[in-house]
Amino acid sequence: MTIEYLPWHRPAMLSDRVCMRDTKVELTYSEVAQRVDAVAGQFAAAGVGRGDVVAVMLANQVELLLGIMAAWRLGAAATPVNPVFTANEASYQIADSAAKLLLTADPGAGYGVPVLPAGELNTRPSGALPAPDTRPDDLALLIYTSGSTGRPKGVMLDHANLAAMATSIGDAMKLGPDDNCLLVLPLFHVNAILVSCLAPIMAQGQVTILPRFAPDTFLTALSRYRATYFSAVPTIYARLAELPRGRLGDTSSVRFAVCGAAPVSAELLRRSESRFGFPIIEGYGLTEGTCASTINPLDSERKPGTVGVALPGQQVATMRPDGSFAATGEPGEVVIKGPNVMRGYLNRPQATAASIVDGWLHTGDVGVLDADGYLTLVDRIKDLIIRGGENIYPKEIESVLTRHDAVLEAAVIGAPHEVYGEVPTAYVVTYPDASVTADELLELCRRDLTKVKIPTAIHIVPALPKNAVGKTDKPALRAPARITR
Repeated sequence: MTIEYLPWHRPAMLSDRVCMRDTKVELTYSEVAQRVDAVAGQFAAAGVGRGDVVAVMLANQVELLLGIMAAWRLGAAATPVNPVFTANEASYQIADSAAKLLLTADPGAGYGVPVLPAGELNTRPSGALPAPDTRPDDLALLIYTSGSTGRPKGVMLDHANLAAMATSIGDAMKLGPDDNCLLVLPLFHVNAILVSCLAPIMAQGQVTILPRFAPDTFLTALSRYRATYFSAVPTIYARLAELPRGRLGDTSSVRFAVCGAAPVSAELLRRSESRFGFPIIEGYGLTEGTCASTINPLDSERKPGTVGVALPGQQVATMRPDGSFAATGEPGEVVIKGPNVMRGYLNRPQATAASIVDGWLHTGDVGVLDADGYLTLVDRIKDLIIRGGENIYPKEIESVLTRHDAVLEAAVIGAPHEVYGEVPTAYVVTYPDASVTADELLELCRRDLTKVKIPTAIHIVPALPKNAVGKTDKPALRAPARITR
């Protein structure tokens, strides 16, 4: 099996074609291969070898992709770290992944591992490297996603997973050498790495990387670089839909756009397509499935309100609690099977066994399949909050709140929000005779949580509603949130 997204496996005819660019540099396929070798030499000099892990903590830029590929050049894996993580969050991921080296913009970063500053990356190889020997079963990415324990888990994706997903995406989206993806989603997410980077590179196309989303710079880049597609979250489409028509610029090069990571309203899709004139296709997937598992077809019927049909090479079904498959039209847990299903959770065999049963990945989401195989998502079994495309797990926030000596219990739910879809809202019960203010608890959250995870409101209440078995009744907490919007 040839892993075609690796720069040293790209055909010689691509040498002078643009492979990737950001706002500072543009690299051809041959230049990418050269720069990857140069960085791999620095990694090797720092002791990185086959089976090791390199942490990459950078904002969106070419160096982030070069660092990931340099790890792969040595048979190592990469774990992308959110660059706005607090020291608490970053330290946990770096330690849990057993990273041997950290590539970051801050030379003084202190996370207990050697640091290679991004500003010191070599552009030309300085010594001989062994011949590339990257294998399909080599661990490629450790993407951290939260779980019911409140501590993020490392999702292990090997090169076979990535190649299967990039091929599946490329086939579904009809990607080719003329495609240029405008990447605006953060590269610590598997969506940006697969949909916006590896898939177009496998198709011999190019990637244009923006550091962050801002409506005007995004639209300027679409026009300037003649981008043919992009992947975004509903919040981005909402921001674009607010703009006056005179600020939209030239979007005639765009063949289609992808919307995923959070539920999107049919009205927003209709308004966005009417305004821009290109189709916006909804998809669905999760990190454990290497990004995407369903998508509304680009060249056949798209059903608004659904997240489409299974991507090529994958099976998507719904399952009853007893493990039998649900009938057409019957709600059930969404399960996925295919070469895209993760290897497992790092050092968590029990969690892996609970998630992958007989080859089926259990998503924790409830959905309905129609007679044509289109999936409609009904609800989430887990308490996941999706704020503008960012996954937020209440237990992680609850764990921070309950660290305060005055806090007896804490429950976090997703409250509806017109722009972000959902935002975290917390309910806190204090110990008898203890007191704490919402501002004090917010300060605690600001210290230990990324900005998107900080509750928009903290309510100090006498008691939390409980169900018959004594567990916090979160649906009861959510009801008032729905009523007050």
